[in-house]
Parts: sequence; structure tokens; C-alpha cells
Amino acid sequence: MVTTIQISNPLLEQLKQMKLHAKESYEEIIWDMIEDRMELSKETKQAIANYEKDIKEGNWDNFVSFENVKKELRIDV
Repeated sequence: MVTTIQISNPLLEQLKQMKLHAKESYEEIIWDMIEDRMELSKETKQAIANYEKDIKEGNWDNFVSFENVKKELRIDV
């Protein structure tokens, strides 16, 4: 279902300034803002904590080097 919402001119101008490209819709901008405010899932928080622990302990086994990523993607940078 599509609906219309009413916003003030200052908000409209702010949304226009937030566009990353000319064809980006206001809906895309609003969804991006909602996503930015959403709470991370428990699984994501745990994964971040695990990676932070690995980094502190110097355990790099769960990480991929930039060189390996370039090889895997066949990118010559």
C-alpha cells in the first residue's frame, strides 16, 4: 500500500540534502535512517564481542587479509 505523508518544507529540504544520488527516493532515505536506529541483534552483538576479543588477543584466524580478498575477487589494486 502506498500512502502520502505531510512534512514541513525545512524537513523536505533536509531530506533533499541527504540524497546520495539524484534518483534516490525519500523512502530509501527514511529506511536508511530507521536502519541506523535499529538495535543490533543479540547474535550480532556477540559476534562483534568475539571479534573484539580476537583482536585484543592477537588471534587473526577469523580474519581475511586484504591480499587474500584481492586474490579471491581477482582484483588488481
